[in-house]
Amino acid sequence: MIAFDSAFAGFSVDDIAAAEAFYRDTLGLEVELGEMGILDIELPGGWHTIAYPKHDHVPASFTILNLVVSDIDAAVDALNAAGVTTKIYDDPDFGTDERGIARGNGGPEIAWFRDPAGNVISVIVEG
Repeated sequence: MIAFDSAFAGFSVDDIAAAEAFYRDTLGLEVELGEMGILDIELPGGWHTIAYPKHDHVPASFTILNLVVSDIDAAVDALNAAGVTTKIYDDPDFGTDERGIARGNGGPEIAWFRDPAGNVISVIVEG
């Protein structure tokens, strides 16, 4: 078995400056620009992820980051007030309401939105 010292996740973006502003100013996360233009993003709970520049970036078609909240309505209100649009899904098996919140579908309350590079992020209530 390998003895790992730590771990972190990463994803690509097409514009580091836009990503830095979004994750720092819009989402309120601690962000540090490091070597080679890589962003270190500190997540709640002390975890870290990186965003790295990629000239041929293609947005992830899946959720790359889930941010846990206790009040989904307050989180969506804050996102919308910051200019972030939540995604409306009209899937009959797992759709969202008019605000982009999925609830009562047998899963957690969750809302999805995109970062400036088009990557999918969610706010989600655990439990």
